[in-house]
Amino acid sequence: MNDTLLIVLYIVIALAVIGALIPVLLKGRRSKGVYGTTRDANDLPAAGGGATLLEDRPDKVSPPVPPAPTAAVQDQDLLDDLAGLETLPAIETPAAVEGRLVRLRARLVRSNSALGKGLLALLSRDNIDENVWDEIEETLLLADVGTAPTLELVDSLRARVKILGSRTPEQVQQMLREELVKLVDPTMDRSLNITRHDDRPAVMMVVGVNGVGKTTTVGKLARVLVAEDKDVLLGAADTFRAAAAEQLATWGQRVGVPTVKSDVDGADPASVAFEAVKAGIEQEVDVVMIDTAGRLQNKVGLMDELGKVKRVIEKQATVDEVLLVLDATTGQNGLAQAKVFADVVNITGIVLTKLDGTAKGGIVVAIQKTLGVPVKLVGLGEGADDLAPFDAEDFVDALLN
Repeated sequence: MNDTLLIVLYIVIALAVIGALIPVLLKGRRSKGVYGTTRDANDLPAAGGGATLLEDRPDKVSPPVPPAPTAAVQDQDLLDDLAGLETLPAIETPAAVEGRLVRLRARLVRSNSALGKGLLALLSRDNIDENVWDEIEETLLLADVGTAPTLELVDSLRARVKILGSRTPEQVQQMLREELVKLVDPTMDRSLNITRHDDRPAVMMVVGVNGVGKTTTVGKLARVLVAEDKDVLLGAADTFRAAAAEQLATWGQRVGVPTVKSDVDGADPASVAFEAVKAGIEQEVDVVMIDTAGRLQNKVGLMDELGKVKRVIEKQATVDEVLLVLDATTGQNGLAQAKVFADVVNITGIVLTKLDGTAKGGIVVAIQKTLGVPVKLVGLGEGADDLAPFDAEDFVDALLN
C-alpha cells in the first residue's frame, strides 16, 4: 500500500514538472526567426535604415496608427515651418531735412574753414598792399573758386577796404561774408522740380561719370523725398555696371521704395527707363528717379546714348529734373565734366558729393558761374542721411566758421 502511494506521488510530481516545462519550451520556439536563428539586439536594423522588424514575421501585420496631433503640437509645427523663412527687413525712417542741415554744417566747418580763415587773416592786416591782394587771389584760386569769380571778388573787396580805411575784425568778417554770399548767389532757385503733374509723376534723371557715387546719391535722395512724404519709384537704367541694379534696389527697400530693373545684364538703358516711367504713371507715384550708367565725358557714343535715354523717356513724360553728380575733390576736372553733360542733357542742378573731404569748396562758385546752374544738394559723409539741400548763406557761414 505504501509502495502504491509512493508511485502515485511520483507520477503526480512528474506531471507537474512536465506541465511547468511545456510553456518554456513553446516560448523558446517562438523566439526563433523564419530561418531558424535567434536575433540579438545588435542584429536590429539601424535607425533610418529603411528596414523594420515586420520583415521577419511570416504574416503581414498593419503598423499602428499614430494618434492625432494635439493643438499644441500643431502650433509648434507651424512655428518650426515659419522659422526657416526669410524675414523682410524693417522699413527705415529717414532723418528729417532740418536735422541734417545742423549736423552737416558742423562737418563743413571742419573741412572748409581754411579758406575763410586765410581770407580773414589777410584782410585783417593793418596795411593791405599789392602783395596781400596777390595772396588773397592765390588763396581763392587754390580753393577752385575760378579765375573770373576770383577777380570779381577781389575787385569788390578792394573797393570796400578803400572806403572803410581802418577795419575792426568784426567789420572784416561782415564784409567778407557779404561778398562771399553774393558770389555764391542766394537768388538762384535751388528747389527740386518734384511736384507731381495732374496725370503723371515728376521725372528726374541722375547723371555723372563713373565713380562719383551716382547710385548711392539716388538712394540717399530717395530717403530725402520719403522724409518729405513723397511716393517714389526708382528706375535702374545703369545696366552695364555689375550689381548696380541690386545696389539701387537695396537702397529702395530700406525705405519701402520699389525699383524697376532688368534681369538681363547689358539691357537697353532707354528701355528700362521707359518701363520705369510707365510703371510710375500706372501706379500714380509722385516722383520717378532714373539712375543712369556712369559716362566718361570723352566717350562720344556713351554720351549720345545718354541723350537717347532722355528722348525715350520724353515719349510719355517730360524730364523735369536732370541732376549732375560731381565729386568735389576733383576740382576743375569736375567743371570740365559739367560742361559736356550740360550740352547733352540740359543739366538743371548739381549734386556735389564729398564736400567734407576737400578744402576746395570754391568749386561751388566756379560751377555756378560757368554753367548758370545751381548746386542743389551736397553730400558731406558716408551715412545714409548725409545728403542735404544746399544753402548759400549756410555754406558761407561754414567757410567763415
